[in-house]
Amino acid sequence: MMLDAQIVVSMRRVLRYIWVATLVLCACAPPKLAGTELGATDAPDFTLTDGVSGRAVTLSAQRGQVVALTFLYTTCPDVCPLTATRFKAAQGELGGDANRVTFVAVSVDPDNDTPKAVQDFSAAHGLASNWYYLVGGRAELSRVWAAYGIGVQAGSTSVTHNDAVYLIDARGRERALLHSEDLATDLANDLRALLKG
Repeated sequence: MMLDAQIVVSMRRVLRYIWVATLVLCACAPPKLAGTELGATDAPDFTLTDGVSGRAVTLSAQRGQVVALTFLYTTCPDVCPLTATRFKAAQGELGGDANRVTFVAVSVDPDNDTPKAVQDFSAAHGLASNWYYLVGGRAELSRVWAAYGIGVQAGSTSVTHNDAVYLIDARGRERALLHSEDLATDLANDLRALLKG
């Protein structure tokens, strides 16, 4: 009888250790993200001018923050305003954690995305804090587009481009790729997961 009790106590102890080990391993595992997972390679660095403030912004200077990086143009009739609206909604959903996420847009229309146009677009979508809308000349923007696989084709009245949103963790690593149709359901959740990671 005494031996049976010792076996039960030993089994409980082993099960408790297994349970604790499982919790520790789950806590250390990288978060599962809803978008296309990109591994954890360093995000290509760049420096461009923020059209809102006129200051130079370097992507690598955002380390310590989670970054949502997208590519927009101010006169876009559909996907770009939707993306900006989703960014603003995510800021609201994140609540107090919103100050730990930086939202960045890179222009795909250097001819028309003037500082005034960028300021008006940002104000119209309520984007002010932790928000950059980066502009520059075609040559410098083209290098950033190429680094992120963004195809840009300028038409007479519109610009065709990918609707990619890159999520970059606080260590500056590309973690996930979302598209405009994913933003309503997945953006805030993926950002929360990266903040925990």
